[in-house]
Amino acid sequence: WAGPLPGARSVTFSTGYLANLAIVSALADRETEIHADRLNHACLNDGALLARARLVRYAHGDADALARRLAASTARTRLIATDAVFSMDGDLAPLGRLAGLAHEYDAWLVVDDAHGFGVLGGGRGTLAELGVSSPRVVLMGTLGKAAGVAGAFVAAHPAVVETIVQTAR
Repeated sequence: WAGPLPGARSVTFSTGYLANLAIVSALADRETEIHADRLNHACLNDGALLARARLVRYAHGDADALARRLAASTARTRLIATDAVFSMDGDLAPLGRLAGLAHEYDAWLVVDDAHGFGVLGGGRGTLAELGVSSPRVVLMGTLGKAAGVAGAFVAAHPAVVETIVQTAR
């Protein structure tokens, strides 16, 4: 298993867009900085706007630029938000490095695996493909692409999922 650690809980949504809005709006507020890859899907940015968080975008795939921004951050809460597979370019986010930065800078790593779940890692997704596992990961996967059904899921530490269930917009 790769992704959130064993013992993670999950919750389902009708779409991946709504799942990402729920994650970000539940975990972020006006005192939060969301560090987002410049090529992320719009729903991650929309979640930041809904939460009224400070959106800080870093150059696509540039973990060094992200590290510099995190080191300079004074925010109470930090989220790193990234697509796992960038659909327009087909490249993968450096998830191992991002998970390390999340640990180093006490941040959540929100991973949108809409284009990796069901395809990479024996169907388990990009985190499994890259062997990345962390309790700081909040994983979103869509069911309407490779799984061929409707909806999306969020898997994360039980406390994170409970927060999403209780407070998401």
